[in-house]
Amino acid sequence: MIARRLRRRSVAAGLAAAALLLVAPAEAQDFPTRPIRVVIAFPAGGPTDFVGRLVADKVKDILGQTVIIENKPGANGAIGADSVAKAPADGYTLFLSTVGAVAITPNMRTDLPYDVLRDFAAVTLVVRNTTVLVVRADSPVKSIKEFVEMAKSRNGDLPFASTGVGSTTHLAEEMFSTVAGFKFVHVPYRGAAPALTDLLGGQVQAFFADVPAVMPQITGGKVRPIAVASNQRNPMLPEVPTLTESGYPNTSSDNWYGLLAPAKTPPEIITKLNAAFVAAINDPVVKDKLIKSGAIPVANTPDQFGQFLKDELARWGKLVREKGIKEAN
Repeated sequence: MIARRLRRRSVAAGLAAAALLLVAPAEAQDFPTRPIRVVIAFPAGGPTDFVGRLVADKVKDILGQTVIIENKPGANGAIGADSVAKAPADGYTLFLSTVGAVAITPNMRTDLPYDVLRDFAAVTLVVRNTTVLVVRADSPVKSIKEFVEMAKSRNGDLPFASTGVGSTTHLAEEMFSTVAGFKFVHVPYRGAAPALTDLLGGQVQAFFADVPAVMPQITGGKVRPIAVASNQRNPMLPEVPTLTESGYPNTSSDNWYGLLAPAKTPPEIITKLNAAFVAAINDPVVKDKLIKSGAIPVANTPDQFGQFLKDELARWGKLVREKGIKEAN
């Protein structure tokens, strides 16, 4: 009698497990059946928000479901990242992250409530944002050679703006100054807008910025681009050389935006999301708008983005440790 009951329980447990295995593929096959939420860890109206809304609008057409952008700024992206890391792993909550929240901040803080490689699944890299060195349009500096000469002549008192401690703009300054052999005074701001205001006002002499953040000032003739801290020239600034080709190697500091999902999101759903977002990024109209904004469209596989993320964590971690950079309290 006891053996019979045990057999029945075993059969029941097996049927239940089989049912669960059937549910996941069925859910993935029907996905999505309701709106998808994409969390962006920056305020509305900025470059990340622009890219997110542009791509999401096209994904809506591809998947036949609304894609909602939710802005959750704060703590250098950590607030938005943590909210997605703790969300259900069902594909309906995603994170459009910059390099900061998932590759730089984790190397500067030991108290983050999430672990990038443990708590997220890669979907696709979305865009790269070239970092460009700009000075005021009326500056006598017209080339990267003249900039280095000027910087060295200032004997370490060159005020150099960034968008914050540990930002790609700050780390670009650190890499470039080390290779070029000059020192500077780091002046961190809370974003590109106040940094540009002080650059135009003469309080700082130079600024490394994401191309999309300064394209209006470049095209408006208010600032002069000197060089880009990238491995390739930006298509919107084809005449501006890279630091590498100008004789300053190992200075690439591209910002990038990538799409992540909570860990344990079913692979079938990751595949569907990847296909939809890649198609949106490669849409001719979307791609043209991204390029004109100064961003460089990128679309790859989850495996490729996952490996890229690991490489970026290691690369930025090495620089952060060498320079002893810590997030400001």
